[in-house]
Amino acid sequence: MDNSKELIYAEKTAKHGSGMAALLLNILATLAAIALIVFGGIFAEEERYVLAAPMITVGTLYVVIGCFLFAGLKIIGPNEAIVLTLFGTYKGILKDPGYYWVNPFMSAARPKTSTLSTGTVVGSDNAVNQAVNAAAMLSSKISLKSMTLNNNKQKINDKLGNPIEIGIVVIWRVVNPTMAVFNVENYKEFLSIQSDSALRSIVREYPYDRADDGDDEKTLRGGTLVIAEHLRAEIQEKTSAAGLEIMEARITHLSYAPEIAAAMLQRQQASAVIDARQMIVEGAVGMVEMALNRLNKNGVVKLDEERKAAMVSNLLVVLCGNKDAQPIVNSGSLY
Repeated sequence: MDNSKELIYAEKTAKHGSGMAALLLNILATLAAIALIVFGGIFAEEERYVLAAPMITVGTLYVVIGCFLFAGLKIIGPNEAIVLTLFGTYKGILKDPGYYWVNPFMSAARPKTSTLSTGTVVGSDNAVNQAVNAAAMLSSKISLKSMTLNNNKQKINDKLGNPIEIGIVVIWRVVNPTMAVFNVENYKEFLSIQSDSALRSIVREYPYDRADDGDDEKTLRGGTLVIAEHLRAEIQEKTSAAGLEIMEARITHLSYAPEIAAAMLQRQQASAVIDARQMIVEGAVGMVEMALNRLNKNGVVKLDEERKAAMVSNLLVVLCGNKDAQPIVNSGSLY
């Protein structure tokens, strides 16, 4: 890495002075310059041009310089930062809250922050959204607050090739304003695109749901915490060059795509029916076995193999049927 790259990556504090002291001194000096101009005018009326000319010249010159010096005053609020350059050379940042005075020739680098997916206010009209974007583009300050990226839902194929719709929310903040300004063109749009890319990469590694109950593979629906951490780490790796910290990334929407949703619902219903029938059969077999054992143990009735088979069949029909059985009472012989 060359020296120019190191200057961009290194975060340093720009040289500055007390803004309040500079303001008071500049005001006093400007008032003194105005006084010189006034007294110079008085001397000019008295035709004392030897004193009037230099006083008016010096006073006028310093009034102009004083107005220029006011441009060096900077106000930094909580969780805000500005990146300062001098004739294109990076000089440092100011991010501690306070009132500062810097070289008036220094200019604050203005980052591009308007995006298609993050530069809108939810529930507002287009005029409000345009006003928000315009204000963000005109501001030279970089917010260090935690912010939320809520990207639009995407249609992606999972590990099994099933198309699914998925949406995520990313909580992030700027930790290195210098990298956010100089390393990427638009750090908010950069984050949005990298989040989409990371999401597509991760979704292709996991199935939507388990194909078999005995499978311990992590899924998008079941492994929420694992997927969220994997997603956060992936986005962090892709956006570290922009000086961003990804605090959290979670799935907010997950469903099958409309074209296969009906078929997947039928599969889920069929799986539920099979599981229910399996439980019913297992319970019915156990009840039949218990009934036969109790009859034999108590000697209530002795049945041959053919009658046992008939009794087992009847009991299974009664216990496994969807409707109530209608019994037939035999009032004649035993058989």
